[in-house]
Amino acid sequence: MFAIIEAGSKQYKVSQGDTIQIELEEVTSEAQVLEIDKVLFVSDGATIKIGTPYIQGAKVIAKFETTAGDSVVKGPKLYPMTFRKRKNSKKRIGHRQKYLQVTIDKIEA
Repeated sequence: MFAIIEAGSKQYKVSQGDTIQIELEEVTSEAQVLEIDKVLFVSDGATIKIGTPYIQGAKVIAKFETTAGDSVVKGPKLYPMTFRKRKNSKKRIGHRQKYLQVTIDKIEA
């Protein structure tokens, strides 16, 4: 069984037991689970459910490894640059995105 969910502004294909990194969102630091109700597609091999845009009553339950506060991970360091062909006009900016790392516990459709 797998589902396609929307978390933040991205879509993820998940199945039970997968570990994914989603965009950082507001949760309490003591939270143990995260319920994602923006489910776009669910398939169990024999039947398919497609939402318009979301499936009513479907949700994906994701678990944090320990707590929500400890599940914040950092992505790779990026160095975007701005450049013009003039003297001293280069600018290097560092950026590092933070994510929530969750494990998919159950898919309810």
